[in-house]
Amino acid sequence: MNTLVKVLKYQSKDAARSRWLIAYAAFFMLVSEVLLRFSSDPMKVQLSLVSVVLFLVPLVSIVFGTVYLCNAREFIELLLAQPINRRQMYGGLYLGLTLPLVLAFVCGLGTPFLFHGSDAPAYGTLAWLLTAGVVLTCVFTAVASLIAIRCEDRLRGLGAAIGVWMLLTVVYDGFVLFVLAAFSSHPLERATLGLMMANPIDIARVSLLLRFDGAAMMGYTGAVFLDFFGKGYGMALTAAALALWVLLPLTFGMRAFERKDF
Repeated sequence: MNTLVKVLKYQSKDAARSRWLIAYAAFFMLVSEVLLRFSSDPMKVQLSLVSVVLFLVPLVSIVFGTVYLCNAREFIELLLAQPINRRQMYGGLYLGLTLPLVLAFVCGLGTPFLFHGSDAPAYGTLAWLLTAGVVLTCVFTAVASLIAIRCEDRLRGLGAAIGVWMLLTVVYDGFVLFVLAAFSSHPLERATLGLMMANPIDIARVSLLLRFDGAAMMGYTGAVFLDFFGKGYGMALTAAALALWVLLPLTFGMRAFERKDF
């Protein structure tokens, strides 16, 4: 654990000094502040921020994470020249990358709401919005860590990162819409739930829309989702799906890191 803590501290300090990370936090702070100044309803502002969070957080997490770890290859090789545990080192690299991104997102998005003040329901939905962003950050930095270890070339790694983001953000939604249109005459509520669980962005999107009373706009499907997420097993299954999206890339990345000859 000593190795993990030391790598975590160094990695966090180094990542926190990145101008891109500062710009990331400043962007969310600026957007939140502008929307709050133009609207007196914090709930509407948070609903407007849902699309921004679902689009930008995965993109920044996977691209920044991949580029940062690829650029840190010389540092990784230097550490591996020492008699240290590779698993602990990999955990330190992942946490040292994830925690600064989480802190930048939470501070950037949440600070304007604290200054402007809100009622209890608005703080409740804000907590869900921040939680969704934090979970997506953990998921896509885990994927970024796997890509950075598997790809030797930096441009190839960047291309793979953008490709994964495009697949989960754009292509996958198009595939789901095609399936729903092709089998519209069949009951697809359970199938839709299954397809949603296979994409962390979709899980976050539906969860947030239901918290913002978006089920009323989704018709019968929204009622099915509301019934599913409103029960204990539904919330447990959702949490398990998101945990798998973090653990699986981390596990595969750690195995690749242990076997890789730097």
